[in-house]
Amino acid sequence: MLFKLATASRKAVASAALAGMLAGWMSEPWLTPAAAAASVSASGALPFDDVRDNFAAQAISNMAALHIVTGTGERRFEPDKPVTRAEFMTMLDRLLRIEPVESAISSFSDVPKTAWFYRWVQPAVQIGLAKGKSDTSFEPNRPVTREEAAALIARALKQPLSAGAAPSAPVYRDQARIQAWSLPAVYRLRQLGLMGGDDDGSFRPASPMTRQEAAALLDRIWSYPGWAAEIQAAPDNPIQLGWQYGQSTAQYEKEVQASGINTLSPRSFFLDKNGTIADDTDAALVAWAHGNGKQVWTMVGNRSDQAATHAMLSDAGRRSAFALQLAGLVRQYGLDGLNIDFENMAPGDRQSFTAFISELNDELDDLHAVLSVNVSPDFGTDWTDVFDYAALGKEADYIVLMGYDEHWGGGDPGSVSSLPWLRAGLTTLLKQVSAARVVLALPLYNRDWRSEAGMTVSEEISLLQQNARVTGMRAKASWEETMGQYYAYYGKGASIHRIWLEDGRSLSLKVGLGQSFGVAGYGFWYMGGESLDVWTSMANARRFASYVFD
Repeated sequence: MLFKLATASRKAVASAALAGMLAGWMSEPWLTPAAAAASVSASGALPFDDVRDNFAAQAISNMAALHIVTGTGERRFEPDKPVTRAEFMTMLDRLLRIEPVESAISSFSDVPKTAWFYRWVQPAVQIGLAKGKSDTSFEPNRPVTREEAAALIARALKQPLSAGAAPSAPVYRDQARIQAWSLPAVYRLRQLGLMGGDDDGSFRPASPMTRQEAAALLDRIWSYPGWAAEIQAAPDNPIQLGWQYGQSTAQYEKEVQASGINTLSPRSFFLDKNGTIADDTDAALVAWAHGNGKQVWTMVGNRSDQAATHAMLSDAGRRSAFALQLAGLVRQYGLDGLNIDFENMAPGDRQSFTAFISELNDELDDLHAVLSVNVSPDFGTDWTDVFDYAALGKEADYIVLMGYDEHWGGGDPGSVSSLPWLRAGLTTLLKQVSAARVVLALPLYNRDWRSEAGMTVSEEISLLQQNARVTGMRAKASWEETMGQYYAYYGKGASIHRIWLEDGRSLSLKVGLGQSFGVAGYGFWYMGGESLDVWTSMANARRFASYVFD
């Protein structure tokens, strides 16, 4: 990555702090397969009294030592008892080190927030592991069948499946009973040696999976060469930039501490009409960030003042002076970088804006400071004509794609950031800028669209306000697969309110999109707008995306 740090020691501090943050997210103790087995052998006793002489006794002990499976009572495992869909999903989450999530929007009507399994089913849905029996039903208390378990495991291990992969000759006596949707997974797990049939050659696809079978299956996965190491490895820690907006320093620091943010961007520098810089830097915030192993890329704004921006950019002398002023402030405060956020620029300033970024980058290079530039997705409008994306991608260290405002306050109702729109914008940018230089910025805000008497207006709201309205107004919410988010509506008086929700599920899909392209990191507009659960959701998405089970 191009993370340019002022000193090597600061980089070491940041790495240590981030490692500690990741460790904090993992609430369960984890052991290697050998250590798990050794812990059982050393004690000379099984953790449960009802698994003696059981074919899966060692597997049950291993998985219990890893806290992947638990008992049903004091020293009781009930090995022959069927595993429910909720229980199996919980085991899979724990196996994959997916953290539980207390999200605001329930994925299924039969997975209530009061249920013990709510916090385990929700993250599995968010990463695409759990699927419902219908759009609204998960059937959490129904026993998981053997063929369902095979399909879930194949999905969890990201195994390549093809309808034509199964052999033409049956491999199981009852293969005709295996449903077409599960047959590729059943065959793939047989190839891997993870799941087979009975001694008589039957697979029993519709039979409930027992707790002993589940433990044996999970133990085989954990013991498969290289897979435990893959799961235990810490995922890459990308740039996670959070903008300060409308918060005090104390509030901002608190929100950063509760998140995965490693790069702060306070809105401290603004272009004045006379071409100088209005400086509102809080030196204590910079010191706090560095003391906590985090970087500071101060945002430089233009207050959307097109005239003042043009006056500075179009005059070579004023342009150079502005770049020198910024470099001086970076040196004065010991900043790690700058984040340029110039909006509402004239298309005619395209070349001069690129020239300004080039000059500023030269100045910051001497200070080993990072230069990032915010851009809107290019959909061929005059709003983005000023951005020479390819040239900016060569001059700046990072291009920050502002993946929001698909629909804005004065426009037609719709999503702030639908998945197809975001994918199109990112794909277009990546044709001109390397993914290693792209930071994908995501919304921690939304819009509530109110229609009444033929008129529609919108109100910008935080995700906390969104969740409160959806819950408090008993809004009807449904998952829109194409959009990659929930759509909710509710009535209030004579008005109809509509919200395209941003939550842990929608943001996980957006992070998954970024991971699939290998972007350098993520930005979040704005800190304080989120509900805390989304940080866990997005961390889960990054972790799951990092797994490769060869």
